[in-house]
Amino acid sequence: MPVGILGSLAICSVLYVAVAAVMIGLVPYSELGGPAPMAVTIDHAREAARGSSLAGLLGMMPVLVKIAILAGLTSTMVVQVMAQPRIFMAMSRDGLLPAWMGRVHPRLGTPHLTTIATGTVVAVAAGLTPIDVLGHMVSIGTLFAFVVVSAGVVILRKTHPELARPFKVPWSPVVPILSAAVSLALMLSLPGETWTRLFVWMAIGVVIYFTYGFKRSRLAGADAVGRPLTAS
Repeated sequence: MPVGILGSLAICSVLYVAVAAVMIGLVPYSELGGPAPMAVTIDHAREAARGSSLAGLLGMMPVLVKIAILAGLTSTMVVQVMAQPRIFMAMSRDGLLPAWMGRVHPRLGTPHLTTIATGTVVAVAAGLTPIDVLGHMVSIGTLFAFVVVSAGVVILRKTHPELARPFKVPWSPVVPILSAAVSLALMLSLPGETWTRLFVWMAIGVVIYFTYGFKRSRLAGADAVGRPLTAS
């Protein structure tokens, strides 16, 4: 599994870098700051080839590329929407969220209540929020998670060295520290209002944690009485 994950990341990274290099070669980078840079690139390529032998070949390319972009974005959104209800379910079973969020459908075996709630919130946010704001919020949320996970690798190796670790991050703590630093640097490139939204969202989470989850966390309770934590 670790080899497959790292191999997939390596392949995707190479492909992303190659696509970015082609895009920058076709279009000035200053014109690629919009919500659909790939579509802008293919439109430029079609205009540049107008009147040449490649005009016919590139005629349908914008439509095909945009369909592929929509398909890729849709699959990514579906994966994220599927993951979030299960995160809520795991938090609920730990006591951090109300018990109803951990309920599973008796026939389908899925967290149906949190799936409905997540889908509703996502649909409302997508319909009422500008796409650039959504993009910044998703970016800063993802990067912040990377920072927290990277820092957690270093901290857990010191505080809980007894945990079972099927896969260990190589060259620790150098790799996780570099990961956190790069993610934080990317976060700093985002607009100030995006940071404000992050702090507001975090404040809401902190209030929920200390007013509800702090005393109900089963994992924290097990750790407090000296029982070893186990990896899930």
